[in-house]
Amino acid sequence: MANQLKIIHAKVILPSQILEDATLLVCDGVITAISDKDIDAPLADVLDAEGNYLSPGFIDLHVHGGGGYDFMDRSVDAFLKIAETHLRYGTTAMFPTTLTSTTEKLIETLSCYEEAHKLNHKGAQFMGMHLEGPYFAMSQRGAQDPRYIRNPDPKEYQKILETAGHLIKRWSAAPELEGAIAFAKQLKKYHILPAIAHTDAIYEEVIEAFHHGYTLATHFYSAMSGVTRRNAYRYAGVIESGYLIDDMDVEIIADGAHLPAPLLKLIYKIKGPSRTALITDAMRAAGMPEGETILGDVEDGIKVIVEDGVAKLPDRSAFAGSVATADRLVRTMINIAEIPLLDAITMITATPARIMGIQKQKGSIEIGKDADLVVFDDEINIKATIVKGTILYQKPE
Repeated sequence: MANQLKIIHAKVILPSQILEDATLLVCDGVITAISDKDIDAPLADVLDAEGNYLSPGFIDLHVHGGGGYDFMDRSVDAFLKIAETHLRYGTTAMFPTTLTSTTEKLIETLSCYEEAHKLNHKGAQFMGMHLEGPYFAMSQRGAQDPRYIRNPDPKEYQKILETAGHLIKRWSAAPELEGAIAFAKQLKKYHILPAIAHTDAIYEEVIEAFHHGYTLATHFYSAMSGVTRRNAYRYAGVIESGYLIDDMDVEIIADGAHLPAPLLKLIYKIKGPSRTALITDAMRAAGMPEGETILGDVEDGIKVIVEDGVAKLPDRSAFAGSVATADRLVRTMINIAEIPLLDAITMITATPARIMGIQKQKGSIEIGKDADLVVFDDEINIKATIVKGTILYQKPE
């Protein structure tokens, strides 16, 4: 007998409109019907949305941790607890993200991912790993540990690719480094998306990198070059390149701290919702009280402090990661960037799905797609999170 779920009295967020007081039917984890009338399904379990919004589940392209755990803790339990934490805030799919580290620790983290993926039945789905580093410009390291920053090493990355290339979906690097173009060519052979990050590249380097597969700018504006001067001449940096290259995708930490309202509005105005993805870039303190914590490996990470809704280095000279959750990103774009709800939802559902090539299964409410869904109210407070037709979280009354 098929497992059925019927969601009633929902404002269903479709790709181009919101269907008022609608009903949605799920059968065996897949959306099978959407209607502004009742759907006859007498054997289905019923979830009453009570007039709240029913949205596609949020997809987080870039997340390091949450609930007191980091993926660099290199434990299966950490992976599972992070997935369960972000589920409560509407994330139904995520790409676990690493930090700069040793080859051995990166491979160990990938091994934990593979095991956790099999056991993850209570949290946001794991869609593949995102390696952030270690091939970065030292001058744009941000809070990344400088001990592990280096140029692309073919022996190193080939070892990682041969060991766990099938688990990696994206790898962020600085494209101006020696060997970075050859690195991108190798990633494409493994169907891995190269992304631009922690970089001092100029436009001429970015355009070359773009043509070799670097089509996504990692946490746009953060740890990347803007206009620079060299021997009195000005050069456009990665930020300007991201605007100039129409087909360049960008992801932004829309927590209201990393980017102020004018920049959020500018990104939206130029890149639009179809080229802009919202990311949490969350570290272990997401979903936790403010105070002292650790960025990265619990045994060997960097001490940071969380205050004012963001993580900072102890001397407060730079941000040290986000503590955002997906609901906060949507809320920020609506309330601070003043964009329409439909566009904000596109930026955390359809756009990330398209960037990562999973748009046939996820990213929008359409018949035949996975029933990854989230129910929230007018303030984007999460009421329920559904993964492949199973209600995994409901806010207590």
